[in-house]
Amino acid sequence: MALIRLVRHGRAAAGFSDDHDPGLDDTGRRQAGEMAGILEPLGPLPIVVSPLRRTLETAQPLEQAWGSIATVDARVAEIPSPTDDLAERGEWLSRAMAGTWSDLGADIEAWRDALVAAVVDLPSDTVVVSHFIAINAVVGAALADDRVMHRPFANCSITTVDTGGGVLSVVDFGRAAVTEVG
Repeated sequence: MALIRLVRHGRAAAGFSDDHDPGLDDTGRRQAGEMAGILEPLGPLPIVVSPLRRTLETAQPLEQAWGSIATVDARVAEIPSPTDDLAERGEWLSRAMAGTWSDLGADIEAWRDALVAAVVDLPSDTVVVSHFIAINAVVGAALADDRVMHRPFANCSITTVDTGGGVLSVVDFGRAAVTEVG
């Protein structure tokens, strides 16, 4: 049994439709520090992050607290957009969030399946710093629910899933908040 803490990155300096890879803003850096304070007593644990700046920066206070270095795993990255055009990305994401994984096609379903496998295959308790839709994908897999959107996870919220026996189950949902992902 492994307990995986899924952390949504801190508030980014720009949204999905504004910048391909924004870092954190001042609020996001504060949120990351608060998250590290919550998780510090549990570790040190392995930390896995997506290759995007906002997750790398969110993990930094936890890396410092534990004297460790996060492992970058592209499988826990943001949902891939079918376009690089920023305005079109935002529109696509809004539509995607209102639908199901089945609606999004085989390529996006394959991304989701690889993400879920990456989480299920973690051999020990781990912190995974990832993204809004990615965390929703893991929760959906645990609930056997095909909807893309399950909960509006707040920045630096911590959702805990159990991977015992290779089966996902939700132990604790992270904090919800009104959030902008577009």
